[in-house]
Amino acid sequence: MQNSEDTKAIVMYESRICGYCMAAKRMLKKKGWEYQSIVVDGSSDARHEMMERTGRHTVPQIFFGETHVGGYDDMAALEADGKLDELYASLENK
Repeated sequence: MQNSEDTKAIVMYESRICGYCMAAKRMLKKKGWEYQSIVVDGSSDARHEMMERTGRHTVPQIFFGETHVGGYDDMAALEADGKLDELYASLENK
């Protein structure tokens, strides 16, 4: 589910050793949604890009198109509120 041509503009900055990143990937996989993974481990350029885009230094940082969702807890809250599917659907209309 990474770096696919069919990615619908979901981008996740992540670390390979992050439990919240793994939880976010499980949620996206369960929904059947593809995403672009940007691993920040050992890449100061990727981490700097993430920090510039988000103002945050923790992972994961998740974007749906240009919308910064935030981290896993933020994405899980959108899911609990029934808003995550709506956000995903808005990507298909662009």
